[in-house]
Amino acid sequence: MHMADALVIPAVAGTMYGLSAVAAGVAVKKVREENDPKKIPVMGVMGAFVFATQMLNFTIPGTGSSGHLCGGMMLSALLGPYGGFLTMIGVVLIQCLLFADGGLLALGCNIWNMAFYGCFIGALLIWKPIMKKGASKGKILLASILGCVLTLQLGAFSVTLETLVSGVTELPFGFFLATMQPIHLAIGFVEGLITAAVLIFVEEARPELLWGVGERTGEKEGKLSLKNTIIVLAVIAAICGGLVSLFASSFPDGLEWSMEKVAGTAELERAGGAYETADAIQSATSLLPDYNFVDSEAAVGTSFSGIVGALVVVLITVGACYAFRFFRRKDKIQASE
Repeated sequence: MHMADALVIPAVAGTMYGLSAVAAGVAVKKVREENDPKKIPVMGVMGAFVFATQMLNFTIPGTGSSGHLCGGMMLSALLGPYGGFLTMIGVVLIQCLLFADGGLLALGCNIWNMAFYGCFIGALLIWKPIMKKGASKGKILLASILGCVLTLQLGAFSVTLETLVSGVTELPFGFFLATMQPIHLAIGFVEGLITAAVLIFVEEARPELLWGVGERTGEKEGKLSLKNTIIVLAVIAAICGGLVSLFASSFPDGLEWSMEKVAGTAELERAGGAYETADAIQSATSLLPDYNFVDSEAAVGTSFSGIVGALVVVLITVGACYAFRFFRRKDKIQASE
């Protein structure tokens, strides 16, 4: 659901940058208040995990379209809405700058559409109430499917609304909406199943990692140590990004498919200084455009992109935790009080 710059005008792009920045500011404040440094390695490995699994487009049977995980619901179920949102920002930022996936001008839109709903709506309105009295496999499955379906529907609606306000006449609102919502309903359902599978694994391995229910799972002993759980997730991320990504569906994703149905093309053009500036910056930073070497479609380039991208997400996410002091040592907090 990564929007290209041509789908939004600068005013809409600026507004969405502002909204996403406000949400990020609140998230930073809340994460600092939580002050749980044990989240740092989880943020890093799960950011890499979401990046890698987003490369695995899966075919939606009978449509000629494909989908991929957004990941916000999964991250917030493990890190909470605030840590999950900041991790998702790292993922979407790297996808935009290093791989030219989604426009730089539209980055604020993509953060809002893909991260805000999954991390805040999914976590606070779906996950938290369902897990109020503790977690179970059935509850995890229910919350994952409901959360992914609802938040992906909200994200798809936001895309159509942003194009409407931007005056993209090639995509008439009613027709575009009627095309976007059903295909993302199917994508959301599949994402819910995948999310549930990952969270059920975590519930078996280290139940205390589940946000909002960890403190009530003290009596249940996990099957793996925290270190080994993180290692397993990291290995899965490496396999997904470096190997399984080679077998991803070649069909257009839900947004591109919808655009082709409505406008006859997924490549709209817009001219102007803001678009040219954003394109120039992105061209300079995207060392692996479209998840491959420049002007190449070699399989090794895709594998390289998957591994490198996951590692960069880890570095950015963990580095930001220390650079911006998201977490502080408790002895230093007490000394300052």
